[in-house]
Amino acid sequence: MSSASPRPSRPSSTSPASSSSPSAAGTPGPALLALPAGAPDIPPSADPLVPLGWDESWRQTWADLLADAPTGAVPGRVARSGRGRCDVLVATHDGAVSVAPDDGVVTVTAAWAPALERAVAADPVQVPAAGDWVVVVPVAGARTGAVERVLPRRTAVVRAQVARGSSYGQVLAANADVVAVAEGMAPDVDLARIERLLALAWSSGAEPYVVLTKADLPAEPDVLAAEVAEVAPGAPVLAVSALTGAGLEPLRDRLRGGATVALVGASGAGKSTLLNALVGGDVMSTRALRVDGKGRHTTVTRELHLVPGGGAVLDTPGLRTIGLAGEEALDDVFAEIEDLASRCRFADCAHRTEPGCAVLAAVEDGTLPQRRLDSHRKLLRELEHQAARVDSRLRAELTGRARVQQRAYRRYPLRP
Repeated sequence: MSSASPRPSRPSSTSPASSSSPSAAGTPGPALLALPAGAPDIPPSADPLVPLGWDESWRQTWADLLADAPTGAVPGRVARSGRGRCDVLVATHDGAVSVAPDDGVVTVTAAWAPALERAVAADPVQVPAAGDWVVVVPVAGARTGAVERVLPRRTAVVRAQVARGSSYGQVLAANADVVAVAEGMAPDVDLARIERLLALAWSSGAEPYVVLTKADLPAEPDVLAAEVAEVAPGAPVLAVSALTGAGLEPLRDRLRGGATVALVGASGAGKSTLLNALVGGDVMSTRALRVDGKGRHTTVTRELHLVPGGGAVLDTPGLRTIGLAGEEALDDVFAEIEDLASRCRFADCAHRTEPGCAVLAAVEDGTLPQRRLDSHRKLLRELEHQAARVDSRLRAELTGRARVQQRAYRRYPLRP
């Protein structure tokens, strides 16, 4: 299972030009010209990939790969991924000069190269995900090409696959600078769900936010926001109304700086309405809650949307199940429990019946809510279970490889 690198620094604040939508892939556009080998570097201020999050760090990563990159390869960012192919946003260049009449970015539908298919077969986490930067070999004059490989991810929101018996992870969003946990203030706020989603957000390597949507509906939104802030230490909590625009400015500031914001949350949390408000258009249709208060699925795929003025929003489907993949940072989600645990008499205290347990003492005197401890125990059990499943899979893979080698030896024994 791949793990994300440490949280990246804030992307370049270069003011980008307006961006085209990935959904425009079917409309006529400029011919795609690959950057010729040996062509001079494009100044960052003129690079049409800057609004997509391309910065000096990514440029250096690309430069390190040039020696092994196929002829004609260009960098691109995955807008949407499917089985065996994905839509990739790439720049159009004639040498070092953009030839596109708009912002110099087009969408290419690219199939996976054989080497990438083999990597995905060995580990599904290697599947190109929305937000990934990839090496693309485009076809000149056409909007097709091949994805050769995925650049190392800075961050990745990974959950356990929902398929029964699977121990692999599933990448929900790649290379996000901010993971916004969306939770509706109406009909109610689910604190346990926020804690679970924050576990995914913290472990991704990105900066976690909690965005409480539908702030125009409850009578006292500030009271609810303060309650949520108590279970989200270290994460900004924003009470927003996508309909009026109230509370959205912190996210808009990050986007204007060139950041990528990933939206995660349950069905009915208001992610689609929030996406429309951030992008500034009706890019995603919305549906009302069912009469029982449960959410309806609107987004059915993971997709990258460019924001006019800079930045991008990564939309993800509503999560009915949020399986933890075994790498979550519970220390960040339950910072107060970790602090209390450092004062326990025993270093390996399980916080159940041990004498001198500072965590149990805090529950007894009301400093730590019992619900908070119960939630920590539940998530910890899930992480331990998932870790055991991964270990079992790895042991099975090693056993399988050994058997293949043994059969090959019996069939073709070494001869003196």
